[in-house]
Amino acid sequence: MEGGGSGGGSCGSGGASNYGAGGRERPNILVTGTPGTGKTTTCSLVADAAHLHHIDIGKLVKAKHLYDGWDEEFECLIINEELVCDELEDMMEVGGNIVDYHGCDFFPENWFDRVVVLQTNITILHDRLTSRGYMGPKLTNNIDCEIFQVLYEEARSSYAEDVVLALPSNHIEDLSSNVRMLTEWVDNWRSAGS
Repeated sequence: MEGGGSGGGSCGSGGASNYGAGGRERPNILVTGTPGTGKTTTCSLVADAAHLHHIDIGKLVKAKHLYDGWDEEFECLIINEELVCDELEDMMEVGGNIVDYHGCDFFPENWFDRVVVLQTNITILHDRLTSRGYMGPKLTNNIDCEIFQVLYEEARSSYAEDVVLALPSNHIEDLSSNVRMLTEWVDNWRSAGS
């Protein structure tokens, strides 16, 4: 999967904390999935519609130099997960964020009120990735990741069952439906004050 490994270990599993859903006025959402499933587009549209702050981890890592090097085989930065978590901690405590990244197991569990895994048909995903210039091991690894639902399983093993939601992301209709559903969820979360 694009994004390589970590040089700094994980941020922990989210154990006890002085904040969480009860301490935030607005929810945090993580949108994950294999590269090419539409995470950035979905997050951008939900952020606009629900007035959330969109955090694109890939851009953040580059802008703040939160990486340990370059993975030649997969042609991507090797992010430092500890540095990423340190950078995000205060923002996540406040709430009102939608985070966009293809991995999820290194974020503390209590950061997110909803974890969305976008899933795309293999043929559609292959076309999207090749149009981005993916080839060789990078292409094969990402296609295999989607076939074996690696990110869905990662999300299910890292977060409570009722927090994780898999959504199809094949066509523009899926995108519209997903954005509408997530925006309504944010509005309901606010009004319930949960």
